[in-house]
Amino acid sequence: MAGFMDWEFAEVMLQGYPGGGYCEDVPADDTPTPDAQPAPDEAAPRVLRIAYVAGVTPGKWIRRWEERMPHIPLEAFMIDDDAQREVLDDGRAHMGFVRLPIDREGLSVIPLYEEQPVVVAPKGHEISVFEEVALADLAQESFLDAAALGGPEAALQVVASGAGLLILPMSVARHFNVKDTVARRLTGAEGTEIALAWPAEATDDVLEEFIGVVRGRTAQSSRQPSAQPQKVKKEPKPDRRGTGTKKAPKVAQRYAPNPDKGRGKGSRKKGKR
Repeated sequence: MAGFMDWEFAEVMLQGYPGGGYCEDVPADDTPTPDAQPAPDEAAPRVLRIAYVAGVTPGKWIRRWEERMPHIPLEAFMIDDDAQREVLDDGRAHMGFVRLPIDREGLSVIPLYEEQPVVVAPKGHEISVFEEVALADLAQESFLDAAALGGPEAALQVVASGAGLLILPMSVARHFNVKDTVARRLTGAEGTEIALAWPAEATDDVLEEFIGVVRGRTAQSSRQPSAQPQKVKKEPKPDRRGTGTKKAPKVAQRYAPNPDKGRGKGSRKKGKR
């Protein structure tokens, strides 16, 4: 009796397992079976990354891009002048607003505009009484090197202390706007230029679209990739022949008509034979 109850209990317990297998045949975790295929990951959306040096204000171009290409996000970030080539080489940025000169090897470069140079002096310096200063009139002054001091922001702090003067693009001096300094337009000094640069081998429709935005092309310009008409594949013509059984031709089509049929001897028109 006890043996019979044991077998009955085992049979009831096995009904809860797939295929009626024993406990050791059932996986202990949720590991998928070899036949189960994981769902493929969706392709990550394209993101356009733009770098720019201090003094460049890319806001207007970003707004135009967001209006025309809302399906491609744009990320912009500021970099130091000494890193403007590096971010393009290592892929951190797809394009960059750079300050010339720059090593152009392997790059496509489009010059955009020239920057106005200014001379920055400590507050109270004699140049503050002028609106514009000639470089020749500052021959006796001591000038600082922004790169040697760790960049323009650090160099402006040194200027504020009265250690010397500094020549910068006007946009850079306005961007950092260090207290206790004064800036005046400078004539006779070599200016700088802002350009748009990107790796030459990376050109595609997305980059071409951004180039058009920066250069002021309208959304309907024929040079904009987004304005190009999309080629629509023609639908194949429907098969009008059908797939059913062909109907037998009518008697009138099966046999050629006989012009003499049903006419008497004199029914033919007279004429040359």
